[in-house]
Amino acid sequence: MTAQLFFAPCPRGLEAVLADELARFGATTIRPRQGGVAFQGDWSVCYRANLESRVASRILWQVAHQYYHNEADIYHITHALPWQKWFVPDLSIRVDLAAIRSPLRSLDFATLRIKDAVCDAFRRTCGYRPNVDTVDPGIRIHGFLDAQMFTLYLDTSGEALFKRGLRKSTGEAPIRENLAAGILYLAGWQPGIPLLDPMCGSGTFLLEAAQMACCIAPGAGRTFAFERLSLFDAALWKRTQQIAQAQQLPLTPQPIFGSDLYGSALIHAHNNLVAAGLENVVSLKQANILEITAPAPNGIIVTNPPYGERIGDQHELAQLYPKLGDTLKKKFSGWKAYIFTADPALPKSIRLTATRRIPLFNGALECRLFEYKMVAGSMRKDKTKAKDTM
Repeated sequence: MTAQLFFAPCPRGLEAVLADELARFGATTIRPRQGGVAFQGDWSVCYRANLESRVASRILWQVAHQYYHNEADIYHITHALPWQKWFVPDLSIRVDLAAIRSPLRSLDFATLRIKDAVCDAFRRTCGYRPNVDTVDPGIRIHGFLDAQMFTLYLDTSGEALFKRGLRKSTGEAPIRENLAAGILYLAGWQPGIPLLDPMCGSGTFLLEAAQMACCIAPGAGRTFAFERLSLFDAALWKRTQQIAQAQQLPLTPQPIFGSDLYGSALIHAHNNLVAAGLENVVSLKQANILEITAPAPNGIIVTNPPYGERIGDQHELAQLYPKLGDTLKKKFSGWKAYIFTADPALPKSIRLTATRRIPLFNGALECRLFEYKMVAGSMRKDKTKAKDTM
């Protein structure tokens, strides 16, 4: 099969993790960029990336990449493409456009010119045009402008890939599933290693870890936009699904533990695990993080503690962080702790030495993933200084 050009956006900070994942799917010419990874592959790679990627937000198929000077160039480049070969005009469309250092004055007008060009091309070749649906489109078209180049993509995913189709109960301020999966990769967690989220909320880390432990493809419970493309290969897609299904392991108990102070949060986590069929894989209990004990001699803690508006009381946070540091030091010797937060007060208040500080973004919110190695003896922050790592 002929290699195609693709771009997979992801949460900023996870580009290297996504590049490694795409290589496992058979992608070639892999080029990490800010906010995603460009790569080449045939349609089997595209199908597999949609089905199995835990980190990508979407898989975009590149259909144009040309120089432009103005909105007229954008219209002509778009209009010249063989849209009628890719999908039928009965499908509704949505056009999204992003830009960095573009000389154009109005992205809204440029977006409109892309939409007009697609519709005019269909009217010329098919006699009628697709409707526009910004809420639930059949086909999503993504454009990107830099100072000189106009790139156009067809979205092969449809709904964003972090929407696994599993979460039924979100609770309060969850992080996106692909960000949670990327954090587990960055923490070096692998199935079989004890994992604890002591402030689990609605259970995002637990759900992702349970799927990883049972080799469940994250896209197994949903559909994709490539199934609506005219060049869709149903036989290839069926084989891709069968291979992924054959790799799935029995849903047996794993050393994956979640707890939370609030029973309402545990209800959300339990409901989500039940909806995913993973309630027997994960152990849940209601507990105060300051009072729990380690469920195994060693393992990995991954958690996203409440901060800012999520807890609503900065004084309460100021009291929690030092106690949290003491608890980790006294009760979790032999463990590694990974704390994901946007709160700049945490690294100072927790009074532990971070061995890594990894910049990440939760949407537009800049955050850090702090690594703490719990070893015998003092871990006070005046010993060494951690450096930001990319």
